Amino acid sequence: MTLAASLSPFPRHSLLFGATPLHALPRFENAIREKIGHCPQLYIKRDDMTGLAGGGNKTRKLEFLIGDALARGADTIVTAGALQSNHARQTAAAAAHAGLKCTLLLFDTVPHKEPAYRQSGNLLLDHLLGADVRVAPEGIDAAEFFGLTLTELSEAGHTPYVVPVGGSNPIGSLGYVAAFEEIAQQKTAMGLTFDRIVHGSSSFGTQAGLTVGGHLLSSDTKMTGINVYKPHTPKVVAELDTHIAELATHLNIPVPSHHTAELLGGFLGDGYGVPTEEMRAAVELLAQTEGILLDPVYTGKAMAGLLGLIANGQIDADETVLFLHTGGYPGLFAYVDALSA
Repeated sequence: MTLAASLSPFPRHSLLFGATPLHALPRFENAIREKIGHCPQLYIKRDDMTGLAGGGNKTRKLEFLIGDALARGADTIVTAGALQSNHARQTAAAAAHAGLKCTLLLFDTVPHKEPAYRQSGNLLLDHLLGADVRVAPEGIDAAEFFGLTLTELSEAGHTPYVVPVGGSNPIGSLGYVAAFEEIAQQKTAMGLTFDRIVHGSSSFGTQAGLTVGGHLLSSDTKMTGINVYKPHTPKVVAELDTHIAELATHLNIPVPSHHTAELLGGFLGDGYGVPTEEMRAAVELLAQTEGILLDPVYTGKAMAGLLGLIANGQIDADETVLFLHTGGYPGLFAYVDALSA
């Protein structure tokens, strides 16, 4: 059975424009070799080109989340995130595509204070997409904010459906189970074998989906997540294992006793959404060698992590590595000062 067939029982609302491109990065590779003397063979999976309002990985998750919301008769999607949340922007777009209302609960907790952060980027697009944008009052408990909003919507006659932060629950993670099969088909057509897939990991849905997808296809490709969300502790690593187990249970398969996922720290900097020099250098290098835009919060730090792993020898020069570009370029416009200094 293909993974697509195993996912067929789950409601799905089509949002993708088709398979996203997967291609080599020859000029980027050459630039890395010039800087540090060696480089593995690098490819990129362009999930920044999923097609929905600027693209990004959340679109794959939202196919299943919006499908579930429609199946349950919901008329309003409610989700939360930081002020410059890529997830919030894609959720607003997905809701518009499906003819649903969308309420975004945004938290201004990232200690990045330049004016553009609170005016431009994803926040601007949230409004353009017609979302009901609500910025949490300072000091309010997130659960309380959600509760008040859901009560208000229900009393107004709406049927709300809560999408978790990052779309990262077993329903949303199905999107990256499907994505792994797409990658497998592309690499076979290109005559490639990937030793590992590297990507930014925050709410763990993407990494859990890829890991379970690989498990179902008996792949030994390593899933290397770069922690871009919170201080790296054993408890954070355990959260990833929990997501993998919950997804397996949702698919009614045995929880893998061993899996290929690893979550690596050391590239977060001073905190979530806070720029680092390594991020800025990675964003500039890929843009100036391949014309591809990363973002400051997720893919920029994930690429900085990949470069760091190459430089310190954790990724061998004889490996073939796929970088999963999870999108987020609208966030560049919220970091004008940091990126143009």
